[in-house]
Amino acid sequence: MNHSLLTISDITKKLKNKEISVIEIVKSYLQKIEKLNKTINAYITVCNIDAEKYSRVLQEKLNSGEKLPVLFGIPMALNDNIVTRNTLTTCASKMLGNFIPPYNSTVNERLHDSGAILLGKLNMDEFAMGNSNESSYFGAVKNPWDFDRVPGGASGGAAAAVASGLACFALGSDTGGDIRHPSSFCGVVGLKPTYGLVSRYGLVACASSMDQIGPITRNVEDCAVVLNAITGYDPKDSTSAVIKYPDYTAFLGEDIGGLKIGIPKEYLDKGDNGEVNQRVFDACKIFKSLGAEIVEVSLPTTQYAIPAYYIISSAEISSNLARYDGIKYGYRAKDCQDIEDLYQQSRAQGFGSDVKRRILTGTYALSSERYEEYYKKALKVRRLIFEDYENAFNHVDVIISPTTPDTAFKMGEKFNEPKVCSNYEYTVSVSLAGLCAMSVPIGKDSEGLPIGMQLIGKRYGEGTLIKVANKFEEACNFVKTEFIDL
Repeated sequence: MNHSLLTISDITKKLKNKEISVIEIVKSYLQKIEKLNKTINAYITVCNIDAEKYSRVLQEKLNSGEKLPVLFGIPMALNDNIVTRNTLTTCASKMLGNFIPPYNSTVNERLHDSGAILLGKLNMDEFAMGNSNESSYFGAVKNPWDFDRVPGGASGGAAAAVASGLACFALGSDTGGDIRHPSSFCGVVGLKPTYGLVSRYGLVACASSMDQIGPITRNVEDCAVVLNAITGYDPKDSTSAVIKYPDYTAFLGEDIGGLKIGIPKEYLDKGDNGEVNQRVFDACKIFKSLGAEIVEVSLPTTQYAIPAYYIISSAEISSNLARYDGIKYGYRAKDCQDIEDLYQQSRAQGFGSDVKRRILTGTYALSSERYEEYYKKALKVRRLIFEDYENAFNHVDVIISPTTPDTAFKMGEKFNEPKVCSNYEYTVSVSLAGLCAMSVPIGKDSEGLPIGMQLIGKRYGEGTLIKVANKFEEACNFVKTEFIDL
């Protein structure tokens, strides 16, 4: 049996019924990784020895009849910018090509405590900067649906791994859409939680005011289960939310009758993305049949989201990446003349072109001559975008849009674009506003490539997103009928 196509609930039931063992599950995944990873390139590091060792420990617990935690025996993987103690963490960069952290991220600790088994660290755009997962120092990741196309950025390895059965679920990071974008391209479920809902302790910083860890899963139920495991207040993270955290699985199966779903007129009036827009309109019909009301809303300021995001994120990148100087850790250039030359050569050789471009842009935006003109103005736009969403959510419970305006593009097609890719136009505004959003597969285009629908929720409205997405999933059964088997 191909265990790699099972969901979390499937594996849990089979383990409890003694139909399969933890050891069998892990071996099945590791064998598939060995077979396919050379082609897809989803993993940078495979933790096969540790995974097999931990599977034997968990199997002994299963045999002894101990009470099983929620993710017991579930094979998973982490973006390579999520810190793992004693395991290589590179951020897909030459700069950190030799970095082995002495501590664990909070999410990794929580997953381990929940019984999940780490299979390895996933490929990504370098330092989570990119739109196609082609900027990795370790080579591009390929889309499992079409090896000539990109999986999306920046958590492309995570989405590709889940879509191809190389991990049961994965955690990625989302700064401007980097979970939702590849989830849409690869036909899986991806959630960007509300800023502060999931601890960022141990997430290598990109743009700190927007970075957020979130799950990529095979279906909405799995997403709720993983979200339960990784949320909660963390005193190690100063931005961690002090709220009452619900049981997100309690929202599964809830009725959505009477719920108001907003559709932004600015997003669907463009007329240049026919197939994607049509699938979203079809989804609206399904929601209507389930008793929800579709309401038109307006988000006028979101048209400025991409330039505002690029300025703010680049400024934060410039500040965060200043720590990589060739002295404390990471890549160090050789044969340097003096300390200044060491700084220059280490950064010039250690960073890729897209990272350098963003550092330079951010440094320019923060300069005393340009601060008012660019950075401060971008912060004002950010506030206006937040207010647009606040006004819209006074009338609706959830907002629906395409996740991306197009399906997965071909390798090399947009790699050299000196700006944030237009495929992020529906996602960056959510990150600027600090809201939660989920990408859910809603069908395929005429070329057989997945199309994603984005559901946007209020702050800490993940439960409502899970409820709406789960009902949609039940109605159209996309995941069960369309999941790829390699």
